[in-house]
Amino acid sequence: MTPVRFSLLFTTEAKRQLASLERNPSQEKRLRIVRKTLGLMERDLHHPSLNTHKYQSLQGPNGEDVFEAYVQQKTAGAYRVFWCYGPKRQQLTIIAITPHP
Repeated sequence: MTPVRFSLLFTTEAKRQLASLERNPSQEKRLRIVRKTLGLMERDLHHPSLNTHKYQSLQGPNGEDVFEAYVQQKTAGAYRVFWCYGPKRQQLTIIAITPHP
């Protein structure tokens, strides 16, 4: 089965969080891993390293289910990408790129 390809849309908050990583030279390694994660999300949401699953305590901008994808594992303050499907078919809205709450 061929994975579905998605285009990524970013909320204002997610854009701000990504820009903050881009501006901070000490975050270069984390930024590289975040970009890799976003690339995997575009190509294959079921990639094992993403460990994608529904996140119970959040809702999307319009009440949608929110999911999380792992950026890092077994790391203090491990980063996650929080996202929801839509608004259009084959689109994902990136809600936040942040350390695991």
